[in-house]
Amino acid sequence: MAPRRKRTEPDPDRGVYMISVAAELAGMHPQTLRIYEQRGLITPHRSPGKTRLYSQEDVDRLRRIQELTSVLGMNLAGVEKVFELEEELEKMRSRMDQLQQKAAALEVEMAREIENVRKQFRAEIVKYEPPGSALTAVRQQMRRRGSAA
Repeated sequence: MAPRRKRTEPDPDRGVYMISVAAELAGMHPQTLRIYEQRGLITPHRSPGKTRLYSQEDVDRLRRIQELTSVLGMNLAGVEKVFELEEELEKMRSRMDQLQQKAAALEVEMAREIENVRKQFRAEIVKYEPPGSALTAVRQQMRRRGSAA
C-alpha cells in the first residue's frame, strides 16, 4: 500500500479558485464578483491566459462584503470606506507595535546607562557633613587628649 500524502491547504493569498467556484464558495453570482472587481473591492490574480483566479483571502473578503451589504445593509460605497478604515487601522496597529518595541528597547538601554552612571559615582561619593560638624569631632578628640594629660 502506498503511503498517503498529507493534504495541504493552499497558500491563503494564492489564486486557486476560478470565478464560478469562488462565487459558489462566497454564495454569490459570478457577475457580482465582476462588479466588485470593477469597484476595486476585490483584485483576483490572473492566470497566464488572463483567467481570474481567486484566493482563499479573496473568498473571505467576498463573504465579508456579503455580510456588510446583506446583514448590515451597507451600500458598496460604505463597504469601500469600511475596508479603507480597516486597512488604515491595521497600519496604525503595526506602527504602534513597532513604537512599543522601540520604547521597550530604549527603556532597557536607559536603565543600563543609569546603572553605569550610578556605578561611576559610587567611587566618587564623599559623605556630606555640614560645616562645623567635622571640627566638632576634632574638638572632642582634643578635649580627650587634654583631659588625659
